[in-house]
Amino acid sequence: MGMMKEFKEFAVKGNVVDMAVGIVIGAAFGKIVSSFVKDVLMPPIGVLLGGMDFSKLSLTVKSAMGKTAAVTINYGQFIQTVIDFVIIAFAIFLMVKGINSLKRKAEEAPKAPAAPPKEEVLLTEIRDLLKEKAAG
Repeated sequence: MGMMKEFKEFAVKGNVVDMAVGIVIGAAFGKIVSSFVKDVLMPPIGVLLGGMDFSKLSLTVKSAMGKTAAVTINYGQFIQTVIDFVIIAFAIFLMVKGINSLKRKAEEAPKAPAAPPKEEVLLTEIRDLLKEKAAG
């Protein structure tokens, strides 16, 4: 029973939920970036390279024979994946840089002076009372 309690505490902690949300959003962000690379960036790059489509580049190791499919090394798909990764990494870098910049600005903002300790407040009140008593 102790293990179930530990698991429940672990599963409902805010960090686990935050991490799950981050993973789901990250997966969706990855799809968006992959589409951006595949559908927006790669066509012009392909035109500049003479109509070359990276994702179709492959090296045939063994040709197809009968019902056996050809054995290929799909290095073009690897190039495409590397490009996706670089764009995703750059986008995340920019996002983290922006967040860090906002944090630094918040840290640099002047902070309100700290309230004096209770002892100091009490001593000030005693001093003021003594002044009033001496004056009156």
